Amino acid sequence: MTQILIAVAVLLATGAGAWWLASAPWRRHRQRLHLARQPFPAQWRHLLRRQVPLFTRLPADLQLRLKGLMQVFLAEKPIIGCRGLVVTDEMRITIAALACLPLLGAARGVYPELRQVLLYPSSFVVERAEPTAGGLVHEGPRVLAGESWSQGQVLLAWDEVLRNAVQPGDGHNVVIHEFAHQLDQAGGPANGAPQLASRAEYAEWSRVMQTEFDRLQQRLARGEPGLIDPYAATNPAEFFAVVSELFFEQPTALAAYHPALYRVLSGYYRLNPLSW
Repeated sequence: MTQILIAVAVLLATGAGAWWLASAPWRRHRQRLHLARQPFPAQWRHLLRRQVPLFTRLPADLQLRLKGLMQVFLAEKPIIGCRGLVVTDEMRITIAALACLPLLGAARGVYPELRQVLLYPSSFVVERAEPTAGGLVHEGPRVLAGESWSQGQVLLAWDEVLRNAVQPGDGHNVVIHEFAHQLDQAGGPANGAPQLASRAEYAEWSRVMQTEFDRLQQRLARGEPGLIDPYAATNPAEFFAVVSELFFEQPTALAAYHPALYRVLSGYYRLNPLSW
């Protein structure tokens, strides 16, 4: 009898545990809905308008959605100060707002693979292996203002974040750049082809991105100026991140000079910044 009772208890415990694990996505979804619907603190609202002027250009429905996404982001993604930096609400609100801009249109979750943001006072140094002529690889330090790691971390330099945030429209935004990499890295290494909905979308994406990437390299070889920063020619992953900056920062210019590129980015992000 005792053995039967123990067996039943084990089955019940196992079943409860299995249900708890299986229901995790549902519980997370409900928790995020609850967070997103909480009143946005007045102090945060003041900081958002002051620190991120781009916010005031958004339609009212997107402003509301951005604030909801920010509350989820700030509840789930710790922003950790490095090199003695004390993280303030000003920093948290600025980073959360810019990081959530790319999430406004399509329902992709809130960077599910991101575990934390590491925030430095200014540029930081990392060791990187760089290919050289002849197929050799040179390892050395690089000074960066931002970097996205597939292991679930984004590194940012606060002085660059602040400069980009308060002066929108110059085509540069380190937060948008690095979080575009996070989208690209969902499910694997960044390669310039984030997750799309269909084979047709992948085919169109590949065709347009490859054409624009080739044109950029040709322009640089001729020494001609252009809208897209030369850093985008590094590789397809950097190309996607750089043109994502332009999509949010200079949509009018991007649509005018690179209409096909603007079209596929608008389709991916499910947004049309031209209307803001």
